[in-house]
Amino acid sequence: MSRARTARRIAAGAAYGGGGLGLVGAAAVGLVVAEMQFAKRTVGTGLPDPPRADGLYGSEFSGPELSPGPLRLGMLGDSTAAGLGVRRARQTPGALLASGLAAVSERPVELRNVALSGAMSDDLDRQAELLLDGDGPDPDVCVIMIGANDVTHRMPPTQSVRLLTSAVRRLRLAGSEVVVATCPDLGTIEPVYQPLRWLARRVSRQLAAAQTIGVLALGARTVSMGDLLGPEFAANPREMFGPDSYHPSAEGYATAAMAVLPTLCAALGVWPESDRLDVSRNEDMLPVAKAASAAAGQGGTEVTGARGPWALLKYRRRRRLPGEDLAERTGGAARGGASDAARATGVTWQGQ
Repeated sequence: MSRARTARRIAAGAAYGGGGLGLVGAAAVGLVVAEMQFAKRTVGTGLPDPPRADGLYGSEFSGPELSPGPLRLGMLGDSTAAGLGVRRARQTPGALLASGLAAVSERPVELRNVALSGAMSDDLDRQAELLLDGDGPDPDVCVIMIGANDVTHRMPPTQSVRLLTSAVRRLRLAGSEVVVATCPDLGTIEPVYQPLRWLARRVSRQLAAAQTIGVLALGARTVSMGDLLGPEFAANPREMFGPDSYHPSAEGYATAAMAVLPTLCAALGVWPESDRLDVSRNEDMLPVAKAASAAAGQGGTEVTGARGPWALLKYRRRRRLPGEDLAERTGGAARGGASDAARATGVTWQGQ
């Protein structure tokens, strides 16, 4: 069965009820999970809690003469969204995205990150409640990074997609734009060996495609994490993964943020490119399931709903976000300090 057809079946099951694995046989998934659990025990995380990066970014754009005030960015999801594995708040994906959004929009950005290490999709409703039930205004835009723990803990994919779409619907009804960074390709994790690596890749990419189908109907956009953004991670796993060989390093998070930033900005209408297709970059308009399937296999691909059963498959140019160099230049960003966001994100365009 093709990935597009499988993803469509999972998404339909999530929308109309039903369960089951829906991906591959239970025994095969059990082998993947056992292998990954062994890999995690072998590596041993031993990582401290991720640093808190909540606060105001791009404060140079604030002031009584500047309006309409800060944009509000919410981060939800698992350890990847939280930034597990880095030591400095400014190296987390939330901080990187907040700095980049401030630079592009020329407005300050207030970040609130409610992601939780180890979270699965069944924690997204609690996280959304934290963002929406506070005393302050609701977020203007939210980024969700989720899916890896759903696979490793054998959550049925229909349930996983149903829980994700429920949280996205809640955020959308509150007026927030939503960008979902879909399930990463678990086949890139070094301690997972062949022949199970290809199966881990298949399972995670099918879930990623189903996530896209589910959330596009609600007006959200997705960015594929693919094999954690493709050739960079495959070619340089020692640099892109952290000390546990499971979570990204500071450079890995910067690479991920660089891919998500254009879609985040486009969702708010501040990216300097339109949503029109650019045929020079092989962008296309495809049926939703086919677009979702194609994106799942190529990291950094954006999928945006178009009209009816069609979706835009886009490969936006990225602003360069150079890992540690960026971190050094955003040292005052977190917790309300002044950030040099305009210079931090750089001005160099990187094509796909």
